[in-house]
Amino acid sequence: MKPFSQKASVLWLGTRQRGKGAISTPSAVLKKVPYASGSDIRGRGTSPPELIAAAHAGSFSMTLANELGEAGYRPRQIDTTATVTMEDIATGWTMTQIHLDVIATVPKVAQCDFVDAALRAKANCPISRSLNANISMRAKLSERDAAGPGILRKIGSRRNGAKN
Repeated sequence: MKPFSQKASVLWLGTRQRGKGAISTPSAVLKKVPYASGSDIRGRGTSPPELIAAAHAGSFSMTLANELGEAGYRPRQIDTTATVTMEDIATGWTMTQIHLDVIATVPKVAQCDFVDAALRAKANCPISRSLNANISMRAKLSERDAAGPGILRKIGSRRNGAKN
């Protein structure tokens, strides 16, 4: 597959604490969308941590769909919520934790096959691989389509390239 690039542009005015900006993408999905510091967002707009959470949830869901497909399953629906935690540590504001909450509807999948696919997706997701944060995950198979009991499983975390 050929390499590809995507871009976004930002206009920022002011300091980090009191500034504000607008983000745009060539697709116009984001067109001068207001953004500010994560803890300073008021009303309409977004923040870099929110955008990272959205990108991570989207990328992980596509990777999980691919992993399930390669294992011979056809996922009907994958709902992923990514929660990004930012902390003001000695070196400055740092993304320290990302938690993925996943609920999937996958006909005829065994719980063990689903968990294996979720672990592979967590390890292979391009966004997961690019982040230097602890990434934890809770993956749940939708009760109605599970081949086994829909057990809620907390699936480890990784930091700096260590994979579980």
